[in-house]
Amino acid sequence: VGLQASSLLHILKTLVLGQVLSLFICGTAVASQYLAEQYKVNTPMLQSFINYCLLLLVYTTMLAFRRGSDSILQILKRKWWKYILLALVDVEANYTIVKAYQYTTLTSVQLLDCFGIPVLMALSWFILRARYRLIHFIAVAVCLLGVGAMVGADILAGRQNGSDVVVGDVLVLLGASLYAVSNVSEEYIVKNLSRVEFLGMVGLFGTFISGLQLAIVERTDIAHIQWNWKIALLFVAFALCMFGLYSFMPVVIKVTSATSVNLGILTADLYSLFFGLFLFGYQFSGLYLLSFVVIMVGFVLYCSTPTRTAEEATTSLPQPASIGFDNLGLKIEENHQETPAATVQFTKEENVRVNTG
Repeated sequence: VGLQASSLLHILKTLVLGQVLSLFICGTAVASQYLAEQYKVNTPMLQSFINYCLLLLVYTTMLAFRRGSDSILQILKRKWWKYILLALVDVEANYTIVKAYQYTTLTSVQLLDCFGIPVLMALSWFILRARYRLIHFIAVAVCLLGVGAMVGADILAGRQNGSDVVVGDVLVLLGASLYAVSNVSEEYIVKNLSRVEFLGMVGLFGTFISGLQLAIVERTDIAHIQWNWKIALLFVAFALCMFGLYSFMPVVIKVTSATSVNLGILTADLYSLFFGLFLFGYQFSGLYLLSFVVIMVGFVLYCSTPTRTAEEATTSLPQPASIGFDNLGLKIEENHQETPAATVQFTKEENVRVNTG
């Protein structure tokens, strides 16, 4: 009973944490859309740059005060090039997904963004050595059915507009794959190293990379912004939601996994749609509620059975009943604390006392 209660508590905690992340993502989406529709401001790299600056100010500063082998200088000496690649992947993942909204339909973004989940599972299998059960694949399929209901609601609502759908769809697939790489790397780092190291290094190199890209691709767009307090407030709201997402996601990944987190945040689009009913005049559909319920069912199914690593899967195999003479020394060593003496039965019914103490 205690084990069941603990399992239910873990599922409930994972469910709540996943929805907190979804709300952060919803905040960034609503702020971006409001900037684009009301003020004609499309500056995804500037918005990301502000987030990376916040990560730099908070987490890279925390790393700077560390001493010993975990100090920022030691980390940079050993792994600087790895974190540059990780920051590049993270920056471009953010940029390509947001940029895709300018070319393709919202429906395509929602549907193709799910491509990141099988990519994430494959990377987890090979890099993190995660091993899935049948119920995990069923759960992912259920979640994707929920996304299908959401896409169906968008089609019925007539929310289909895009200037170059092919370019947009390619950007979504690229962004989803880059997010998968970033999330798997994040899971490895926060579970084996530390959350502060991940965020500090991403903040450090992400600031430089996004700043450079910002100067190249968005300087004209930024110059045309007609600044006022409302636009500034929307930028602040986006930055705080993004910073909250980056700060909180490693905490959730550490107690669950990158795959379960990505399943949980599938509801972010739904929260954005619910806000859109009031802010952007979207048409309501019962399919949105159905989609939310189906995604939640799939998410709970996935979390109900923990994944295993390859090592755990191997050690869980049944062991032979007889240890044999070759393993006698090992068996005696294992039982040393419990049994100071071992008795070995021979075929001639002779008892030989082996003194191990």
